[in-house]
Order: sequence, then C-alpha cells, then structure tokens
Amino acid sequence: MLMPYILDEYVGEENICRVIDLFVGKADLKAMGFKYAETKETGCPPYSPWAMSKLYLYGYQNRVRSSRRLESETHRNIEVMWLMERLTPDDKTISNFRKENAKALKGLYRLFVQFCISCELVGKGTESFDGTKIKANNSRRNHYTQKTALQSLARIEKKIDEYLAMLDENDRIEMAEKKPDKENLMEAINKLSSKKAMLEDILKEFETTGEESICTVDRDAKLMKQSGSKDFDVSYNVQTVTDEKHGLVVEYEVTNHAKDMNELSWMSEKAAEVLGTNDFKALADMGYCSGSDIKECEDKGVKCYIPMPEPGHQPTNPAFHRNKFTYDSIRDIYTCPCGHEMLHVRRRKRDGYEVYANRGACKICEQKKECTKSQTLREIERNPYQEYIERAEIRVKENRELYRRRQELSEPPFGVIKRIWGFDQYLCRGDEKVSGETALTFLAYNMRRVANIMGIKAMMEALA
Repeated sequence: MLMPYILDEYVGEENICRVIDLFVGKADLKAMGFKYAETKETGCPPYSPWAMSKLYLYGYQNRVRSSRRLESETHRNIEVMWLMERLTPDDKTISNFRKENAKALKGLYRLFVQFCISCELVGKGTESFDGTKIKANNSRRNHYTQKTALQSLARIEKKIDEYLAMLDENDRIEMAEKKPDKENLMEAINKLSSKKAMLEDILKEFETTGEESICTVDRDAKLMKQSGSKDFDVSYNVQTVTDEKHGLVVEYEVTNHAKDMNELSWMSEKAAEVLGTNDFKALADMGYCSGSDIKECEDKGVKCYIPMPEPGHQPTNPAFHRNKFTYDSIRDIYTCPCGHEMLHVRRRKRDGYEVYANRGACKICEQKKECTKSQTLREIERNPYQEYIERAEIRVKENRELYRRRQELSEPPFGVIKRIWGFDQYLCRGDEKVSGETALTFLAYNMRRVANIMGIKAMMEALA
C-alpha cells in the first residue's frame, strides 16, 4: 500500500486531538459520577464515557454539536476515528450521554481549570465578571404570560366555533354542492381542543404558582432582552468569571434571571472557591451595580470596580444633575448646587432608601424650574449602601487602565463561542442539562486557549 494504514500516522504530534485524548484519559470519570464509568462484568459493555467525552470535546472545538452530525463524524473523520478507536455509536447514544452526564461534565470542566491553575496560567489577582444571553430550545410561540394565554384561548375557542358551524352547514346543504371535508374539520377541531386543554392547564398553573410567565417546552427558560439589541427571546443568562492573566474562563453559571443585578456576590463566592482566595479585584459593568451585592463582596475581601449608573429623569440643565448634590456623612445632609442644605425627611419602606429635601428652600429658590419639574420640592434619594457603590466607582475612576481590561477579558469568550463557533442556541432543555452543555463549550474554549498559549508539546508534558 502507498498510503499508511495505521490511524496514528494520520494524527500529527501537534494535533489538539492528542491533548483531548491525554486529558480525558487521565481524568477520574468514576469519581465525577459519569454514567457507565464503572461497569458490570456480565452482559454487553456500554460505550465508555472516556470515549464519549473525547467525541464531544472534539465536536465542540470544531463547531459540531449535533448528535447526528457527531455520529456522521465517527464514520468519515479520521481524527474522530483515532479518538474513538473506531467506535461508531448511534446518534441516540451520543445524545443520551450529554443529557445523562450534565453534572459530571461540569466536574470535567473544573478539573481542567485546576490544571490551568497548577500550571500558573491563572493569575488570581483580577477577575472580570459578565453575562450573556443564549437562546433556549424553546420558541417564543411557546412562551405565555397570563394575558397572552387568555388571548390565545379566546382565539382557539372562536376557531372551534367556526369549524363546528361549518360541520352544521355540511348537514344542511345538498350532496352535489361543494363543501368542506368532514374528516379534515374533525381533525382540526381535535388539535384545537388539545391546545385549548393545554392553555387551560397553564392558566390554572398561573393561579396556583404565581409565576409571571411559563415556557411550555423548556420550563426553566425565561423571556429576556437580547444583548446589544431591542429583541426579546426565550433564553438563559450565562454568567462567567474570566481571569486577567490569559483570559481563561475560571467559573460559569447558567441562570434564568433576565438581568445581571444581584449576580455578583454569589458568582464571586464561586470564583473564590475555584481560585482558593477572596483576595482579588472584581471588574464588572454597571449592570452589576447593586449596593447589597457590593457590600457582601467587600465584607469577604473582594475589591469591586463597578461604575455607578446615572439615575433616570435627570434635569435638562447638567448643573442640577444628581452628582452635583454633595453629601456630608458627619451631619447626614445634602447640599444642593445653590448652597441650600437638604435634611433627612423619611425612609422609604419598599427599599429602605433615605430621602432628603428642603421644602422651604425650594419654595423660594429662583432656579427651581431648572432643578425639578415638581411643583413643590426637589428630593434626593440615598441608597442604604451608597457608600459601597461610591467606593466601587471611585476605584474605576482612579484605575481607568485596569477597568478597560474588563471588556478585553469578558467579551472574547462570548465572541468566539457565539459568533465563530455558532453556539447561539442550546440543544438541551432544562437548567441542569443546559449547564452541562455550557461546561462542554467553555472546556473546549479553555483547552484551545491553553494550546495556543503553551503549545501542544508543552501542554502534553504538563498533562503527563
């Protein structure tokens, strides 16, 4: 033969497949809880979780996520044949592996993060926090609020009445005349009736659970505004922590919270568990600006760098914007741009905000119209955690160069997996399975990143 017939000769020494093979081969999948990692001596043995993990890792690194396409690769792709040792599982087996090992896949992702830490590829000094929306496996047409469910139910009931009227008309007209097919009408009525029953169940669920919205296909997903656009879609919010040294994603979580507010504290806690320290700087955008969250982080030793968002409904004249009112913490008063002192008047019950005002000064102030549209007075509201918010913003202003790193760190992983690899929609359903799919994605991203930083040979030596 002129061509070599040993598969190993087709896979070069600098091929990423050798890294995948070595890393997964050395992993203790049994301890991570992978199904079939421990098998019985009797009966036909199942496909090895080591081989299936290699197949998925290769697929996610090469933009092949579908189980049917992965099955096809086992028959035609020489690199996959080498990784799988010529095993050819069917698409159902491949799909089931990802669904049944969702939690264990996150353990495999964290194992690689620990490998990166051991190789000193993670700096642990500065971490960037950000979130991105990834569409769920659930169409907007299968998302309901109580209002839309009632509207859909009314439309279906109207359509059923129309079909029933057409059936009655069939009984009155002569046989020679053209009329709608009775079987087709009955089939349409049955479909609408089942849809009606489903909507009635959803309305009952709204009454019992108090949920604001329900997705009928993926119950854990929620309707969210998409990043960088005005469109809404049923999605998940993926939170990530990216290390400054080499831009590796050291931790992630999948949530169904539409906003990033109140995500910083618990994500920093998870990052601290992975890094083994709370002594790091947390960079985040103003969407994370929650006073209580920042306080929790500061109490644990995490230094937050977060800009403070401008309050809405600001006066037209910049001289009377909210930041022009100065606060005296000793006397607990604000001073307005015109020099009038604003005293504490009350505490707002719903959120604990302190309110400051000076009715007498506003009443005689000549610039009142430029300051407020209110007919009576201008009020200033102070967050109970305002000092923590201001401290985080001061750090941003004093460290502009450091804060600019936030976007440079958090955006590349999202850009690669969503735009280059095409991972803009989940294939799995349910938060647990979706989290497992995300683990595969970020594991594939980190592995590619480390291979580019270290080189394949050095990476193989470190893994060995």
